[in-house]
Amino acid sequence: MRKASVHLVLLLAALYSVLPLVWLVTSATKSLGEFSTTSAFAFGHWNLGANLSALFDQDGGVFLWWIRNSLLYAGLGAVLGSLICTAAGYAIAKLSFPGRRLLFALTLAGVLVPTTALALPLYLLAAQLHVVDTFWAVFLPLLTNPFGVYLARVYADAAVPGEVLEASRMDGAGELRTFFTVALPMMRPGLVTVLLFQFVGIWNNVFLPLVMLTDPRLFPMSLGLFQWSTRVTQFPQYTPLVVTGSLLAVLPLVIAFVVLQRQWRSGLATGAVK
Repeated sequence: MRKASVHLVLLLAALYSVLPLVWLVTSATKSLGEFSTTSAFAFGHWNLGANLSALFDQDGGVFLWWIRNSLLYAGLGAVLGSLICTAAGYAIAKLSFPGRRLLFALTLAGVLVPTTALALPLYLLAAQLHVVDTFWAVFLPLLTNPFGVYLARVYADAAVPGEVLEASRMDGAGELRTFFTVALPMMRPGLVTVLLFQFVGIWNNVFLPLVMLTDPRLFPMSLGLFQWSTRVTQFPQYTPLVVTGSLLAVLPLVIAFVVLQRQWRSGLATGAVK
């Protein structure tokens, strides 16, 4: 009975996670009229091609700009941000310097601070730097992630033996070379895990671009689709566009998790054991 109840809970959780994606797939094939004449999980008369064409033609093809912006924000931000977080976590775990414990305590405190509380200070700082309504206003704040630093610190503490680092230093390698050639390959599963957290967080981020940007050509897909969704009640023709665009926005996340699942599962497992 205990095993059966656990399996039932897992099945319900899986359905709760998958059914919205199934709804997106079926709804993207429908025309505007079929949203009210067909059931939620029934396919339409395969209007997907027309929906995609309308999506890319809407507002002068602005959705293509949103795709490019999302790839830049999330792709570059995830790669650079995960590298920064991994280096910071490795330094806190394996290097001895004054204030290390205080820095780690501040990192833990940063995990508890909601991102919405930082929006106004970030906007004021961007205004002082004259980068509001530019690419940098959104990109630069996304390079730091306290949870990524914490996760990298835990993984470095578990996966990188101190003896290996000492041997590298005795061979004449500096700290940067030791990190990139010795520690970083050992931390690869943790790095991939941090990268995925960064990618998902940046890809789905709406609030920071909403605060920083006014030019639609700088919007990521998340913000652009959100603004279209606010027009649905007055202009129902936006409904197929929002649904089809949301389906396209979900696909990179699914692909990233499927391709890198072995690495991030290993990284999460090591962090959980530690």
